[in-house]
Amino acid sequence: MTIAATTSLEEASRRTWDVVIVGAGPAGAMAAHELARRGLAVLLVDRAAFPRWKVCGCCLNGHALASLQAVGLGQLTRDAGAVPLEGIRLAVAGRVAQVPLSSGVSLSRETLDAALVTAAVEAGAAFLPRTHASLTAPMSVPPALRWVELRQEQTSERVAARIVLAADGLGGNLVARGGVSEVATKPGARIGMGVVAPTGPAFYSPGIIFMACGRSGYLGLVRLEDDRLDLAAAFDPSWIRTHGGPGHAAVELLAEVGWPAVPDLAELNWRGTPALTRRARRLAAERLFLIGDAAGYIEPFTGEGMAWALAAGRAVAPLVVRAVGRWHPGLAHEWGEVYRRLIGQRQVVCRTIAAVLRSSWLTRTMIHVLAHAPTLAVPVVQYLGNRG
Repeated sequence: MTIAATTSLEEASRRTWDVVIVGAGPAGAMAAHELARRGLAVLLVDRAAFPRWKVCGCCLNGHALASLQAVGLGQLTRDAGAVPLEGIRLAVAGRVAQVPLSSGVSLSRETLDAALVTAAVEAGAAFLPRTHASLTAPMSVPPALRWVELRQEQTSERVAARIVLAADGLGGNLVARGGVSEVATKPGARIGMGVVAPTGPAFYSPGIIFMACGRSGYLGLVRLEDDRLDLAAAFDPSWIRTHGGPGHAAVELLAEVGWPAVPDLAELNWRGTPALTRRARRLAAERLFLIGDAAGYIEPFTGEGMAWALAAGRAVAPLVVRAVGRWHPGLAHEWGEVYRRLIGQRQVVCRTIAAVLRSSWLTRTMIHVLAHAPTLAVPVVQYLGNRG
């Protein structure tokens, strides 16, 4: 069921909002929920209609579930029929290992994001889907407000906000076009590709994350709550070009590790992302905070992406409340420090894992060792996936 807008462009332009949030993914919707339930006037904007699909591994680890539980949304995944995860099966040509998981679920992004937006609206946030947003120049000096231009087809309006949150994801350009912050992409970064198959071989059983690893990338497969099969990959662009597209590259990788083919995989409607490993040079500016993938991202092998997004959406709320009451430049620096404490060390672990996966020899060695001693992975799995 489509989530309807709760206001119109014209109505939105008639008032000053405490917060305008651009991007209604997990980070933006979580922030909208937390700020609305604190009594702020919140406008949540997204260019897509909801529910909508996105390229994603569709797995929430223990940290993500803990964030939902902490804000009173612990039932959200259960009510949506999320599939509990029991383990990760890793494969490289000639070797397979399975590592147990103590927590985590799989849930489609259509269902998860729609549920989070609904929770934000129920908490009091206004919602405008199918709306493009861009930052405009301040209309006073020093700026007491941020101005956002909102556009739907041929209609546009300027909206005033005391604070703006940029949560427009990997493909977003709100801050870049607004001249606020540049995005630095790591040279040689892989790109994300994904698709949802309506069916798949019984080999890909519910509750297991299947990870096929190769010299030019990796492919994850997981059953969703409606028994569809989600596929998400991080591939070198050259690998995709060599094989004539992401579907053919995925078919080749599954054959390489010896796993069953997914019917019509090469013909399905694959979608892509920009380069995965990237970071914003600045995480905040005058009356503006960056959260979620807009703030930075690392190759998603560990399933940490949505955990970081939910944690950031929750953590930014107290700073935004203070900023609405009285802005001062120190808040921008403070958000950078909070974000680094919240996510920085975990990103180091994920960068290390991504570096291992860049080496065919290290990947084969890792899977060989884990095949004989899977408990060696327990400390890393617990660190990345516990409910702490």
